[in-house]
Amino acid sequence: MENQQELIVGKVCEIHDKISKLGDLNPSNQVNDLFSQLVKLCTTPCELDVTKLSQQVRETIADLIRLCGKAEGLLENHYSSLIGSQENPLNHMKLFPYYSNYHKLSHLEFSMLTTHCTQLPNKLAFIGSGPLPLTSIMLATHYLPHTCIHNYDMDPLANARAFNLVSTDPDLSKRMLFHTSDVLNVSTVLKEYNVVFLAALVGMDQHEKTKVIDHLGKHMAPGAILLLRSAHGARGFLYPVVDVSHDLKAFEVLSVFHPTDEVINSVIVARKPQGVYSPVLASKCSQLEGFNFFNHGNVIEDLTVDDQA
Repeated sequence: MENQQELIVGKVCEIHDKISKLGDLNPSNQVNDLFSQLVKLCTTPCELDVTKLSQQVRETIADLIRLCGKAEGLLENHYSSLIGSQENPLNHMKLFPYYSNYHKLSHLEFSMLTTHCTQLPNKLAFIGSGPLPLTSIMLATHYLPHTCIHNYDMDPLANARAFNLVSTDPDLSKRMLFHTSDVLNVSTVLKEYNVVFLAALVGMDQHEKTKVIDHLGKHMAPGAILLLRSAHGARGFLYPVVDVSHDLKAFEVLSVFHPTDEVINSVIVARKPQGVYSPVLASKCSQLEGFNFFNHGNVIEDLTVDDQA
């Protein structure tokens, strides 16, 4: 087992070295091949805790996560532009090569969410939605047909591209809103959301991630749900690892799931405590119908780009 861990760490470091020497991380045969190798390597079954590796290797991991984040952003920009150029963009989302992964992940997240709240949220926030907000679109289309989803991203171009994907749909364009803002500058309005999703690449290192989670813990409404993405085992070479014991002190951790298939991200569901426990989200969701797994609803309404958090 130890030899397997050393082999994986060595190969990951080799791939990092090759990626770091690339002058351009935009999608290309070479970029796609290197990241495909990396993903395959990091999804190999292996008991490996990246947080306990040597300082030198952890520094390499930090840089690799940064490079992965940059490449992922460029990949999403590319496909958002491609899909957005179609006459009906929402009919072409499967052009994105990792569509099935996002489909499985959003299904998993919604299943975990509904385990801990008896009624669906009427309003939720997705922090770090990016230019290709697949999770938000899938949630709004298949699982939350009456929910207003507020997407937050720091990049105005990413929000403009994301808006373009849903702008022609009469339903989604009304229920999906986009805010250009750093979440650390968003405070009072956070209390309005029944549920907050936190993307894996919001907070690229331990310090930044903890800072964001602490901010959400301070400003979210008591009883609200935080659903965040993490990484486990060798998948921690690709995304930051959230330490459930130390990073979520302001929350009650409800459930954690670590995938063993092609899905990369672990999922953590937590709740901001309130003085006396009552059914989660019930007060703000009372007018919405209960969850029915076989009644997903269909696509969305009219959308706006909003620069005011």
